[in-house]
Amino acid sequence: MTSPALIMIAAICFLITPALAQDVPAQAAPISIAPRLPLWEAGLFGIGATQPAYPGSDEHASQALGLPYLIYRGNFLRAERGNVGLRALKTPRVEVDVGFAAALGSHSSGIAARRGMADLGYMIEFGPRLKVNLGDGSTDRSDSRLQFPLREVIDASHGFRARGVAFEPEWVTGTRLPNRWFISTSLGALFGDKKLAGTFYGVAPGEATPTRPAYTARSGLIALRAGLLASHSLTPDMRVFYIMRLESLAGAANRDSPLFRRDTGWSAGIGLAWALARSERSASD
Repeated sequence: MTSPALIMIAAICFLITPALAQDVPAQAAPISIAPRLPLWEAGLFGIGATQPAYPGSDEHASQALGLPYLIYRGNFLRAERGNVGLRALKTPRVEVDVGFAAALGSHSSGIAARRGMADLGYMIEFGPRLKVNLGDGSTDRSDSRLQFPLREVIDASHGFRARGVAFEPEWVTGTRLPNRWFISTSLGALFGDKKLAGTFYGVAPGEATPTRPAYTARSGLIALRAGLLASHSLTPDMRVFYIMRLESLAGAANRDSPLFRRDTGWSAGIGLAWALARSERSASD
């Protein structure tokens, strides 16, 4: 079982900004394009979401969380957009940061394909990310960027054991609409090394059954993903957001695994963020 402390570690790393909540497990946080954002903001955050138990699973896992959140937009230390860490380089076109992200896990006892196997724990990711701005800076209403995170994946539920390396190139767009709506879209792909693929799809000889033969996973594509996030400000201090993500595993490297059950998957969620305090000082960018 995962302790409450480990749940908080994973949730704080991942739910660090009230407008993201994209990867349970991770992924496309909206681009922050509004001018004069505060240097820091703190409040309460809640989300309910459902997702495949793992990429390629035919069963869903649902989660509900209520947590405090913190956003900090310093020149070097950043805690926003689904990432917390250090910004090493910033130009109008290119940005490089080193930081954390996280994804929530699931219990194998509730997944028929994995029953009797180890749980999929709360995964913390750490490593560098390159971001390339595709816009020309002529408008604060919309933006577009490419991002290339390369991260070590660590299982916080099992002694912070290394689970492999993930690479997730992604195209993210953001558009601010009338009536206090914001829309963010993403298109990307998730690749994993042999160790990470084994976490999802490997079956050790001791875990094999008559209907689940032993299987050695290999590195390669895990999933192609398309995401949509819609955020609406109800008041200056409160906003609601809706999340949808579709994924295709038609070209995945481990389709032969007995744990691979479906070529497609979907995730959805709804959340609410309430800002309780923010700085009068604005962030420099």
